Amino acid sequence: MVTERVLIEGVEFAAALTVRSSGVGLLALHGSKEGGTAELAHEVAARTGASCLVFTQPAGDPVHIPSHRMSVPTCGALRRFLAHVSLTVSLHGHLRPEAPRSIFLGGRNRAAAGTLAHSLTLLAPDFETVADLDRIPTGLRGLGPRNPVNLTPAGGVQIELPLSARTQGPQKTFGAPDTPPPTVTTALTAGVRQLMESSLGFRDC
Repeated sequence: MVTERVLIEGVEFAAALTVRSSGVGLLALHGSKEGGTAELAHEVAARTGASCLVFTQPAGDPVHIPSHRMSVPTCGALRRFLAHVSLTVSLHGHLRPEAPRSIFLGGRNRAAAGTLAHSLTLLAPDFETVADLDRIPTGLRGLGPRNPVNLTPAGGVQIELPLSARTQGPQKTFGAPDTPPPTVTTALTAGVRQLMESSLGFRDC
């Protein structure tokens, strides 16, 4: 793992990059702001042999910079990630009060989204998995052309996780890493493995 310090819109980030041979990469752009996404990206990548890039903020109150503004040319770690990976699985967190148990799968690679949706539905049935773009709130669809999830050759899948699908919530020990539910970790691991074994993950559709 190589960590780079980068300044984006006046905010200092630590970009931790692990490059592995797979063409699938896990991405967490808001690791400090959206609890559990960094831990989930690292864990699923380690279990599957995928590459991984996680952004965290080492100091101060976490700031949320929209995804499309995170794609800055000065970030060497992001450039290397995008040059190496064919398909991106980007993990985010949402706090939509009307959807506290809903996992939304956006991004431009709809075939890959379907693969991950099947795995989540099967292995994490306590959550509602939504892959129909018409049912995903506009701001969570991850379809923007400058969003890093869509900048790899096959595009990618943006996974928006509710708090209960990525952390222990208020019950966790203060200062301790977030621990996503085992069912979600297992489901995403299985889905990413399927993408690595299938041509679906490498076709932008």
